[in-house]
Amino acid sequence: MRMVAILDQSEKVKRIDKSDMLSHLTKTPDYCRDAVNRAKQVKVPEKVKPKNIVIAGMGGSAIGGEILQDWLRDKLPVPIEVCKDYILPAYANKDTLFFANSYSGNTEETLSAFLDAVRRKCVAITITSGGHLQSFSKELHVPHLTIPSQLPSRVAVPYLFFPLPVLMKKMGLLPNIEEYLQEAIHVIKKVGDENSHKVPTEDNPAKKLALELVETTPIIYGFRQYQSIAHRLKTQFNENSKVPSKYDIFPELNHNETVGWEAPEALTKNYSILLIRDPDETPEIKHRIEVTKSLVLHKAKKVLKIHARGEGKLAKMFSVLRIGDFVSVYLAILQGVDPTPVKIIDEVKRELGKKFNMVEKLKAELTALR
Repeated sequence: MRMVAILDQSEKVKRIDKSDMLSHLTKTPDYCRDAVNRAKQVKVPEKVKPKNIVIAGMGGSAIGGEILQDWLRDKLPVPIEVCKDYILPAYANKDTLFFANSYSGNTEETLSAFLDAVRRKCVAITITSGGHLQSFSKELHVPHLTIPSQLPSRVAVPYLFFPLPVLMKKMGLLPNIEEYLQEAIHVIKKVGDENSHKVPTEDNPAKKLALELVETTPIIYGFRQYQSIAHRLKTQFNENSKVPSKYDIFPELNHNETVGWEAPEALTKNYSILLIRDPDETPEIKHRIEVTKSLVLHKAKKVLKIHARGEGKLAKMFSVLRIGDFVSVYLAILQGVDPTPVKIIDEVKRELGKKFNMVEKLKAELTALR
């Protein structure tokens, strides 16, 4: 009862959520619409015919590319790869469409990959709120989309996903996608309204899930188009809730992960399973999930579900992502933790910068490319 009371008492929530992450969740539909409108204003090459697409990004800035990859896997005839490294895959060349996603604009891996793309003469486009990526793009005359600054990068996913299909549509790579985007935004708003901090716990699915996850390690299991979404939920538990988490994907997890549940119950009882479910699961996937539940998952402390909502694939994906965002913030509040700061990440960046200034190295490389 005490924990339920915390989630339903706005003054207590505000004292814990000092940086007001919940207000960003409320504004997410507005961020989505703004992202679409901004992308429509960007001038990009027309009738591009790439042989492959590479999206560079790290952390929250990479999730947009992963969602695009999963959404278009059965729609786009060219492969999409998300690059989370300093250099591009060997095949990247003039026939590659390249997006650099960096919310801050100062992510050294993405800056390095961007200069690598320019050297290889890829068709490049950048998306950032500013920083060196913006200035590098201007100096090299690369099309650039400026998105709002002063957001936690994990909140900026609408700005790092929705422009991608809009820009691809402008380049002639996708048919009319407006209907899919609008349905996704509608579902994002609907799910957000149902799980708002103003909705009491007894009527709020996200608050109920957060309560179930207290003092456990969340493990998310998804499948096919939900791989990126499962990854997103895992990272939200890490960054918002400040807890360890992991994810895996059917059917692959049945070939390795499943065996781990043979561990002693003293260990497995520390975990809660979150299963992503879809009413349109194929028979083979549905059967795998049910068999796995019956054979091994009973050893977890809890087995919980997040049900996808909507008609189209993209709307369903974002409906699950949206629930995960709220659950991770409510779990932070239940633990008395402000969900916004990521002190360890900031410390890692400071330590890395003490011995090696990657940005200065990249500025020297930029001079050679002008």
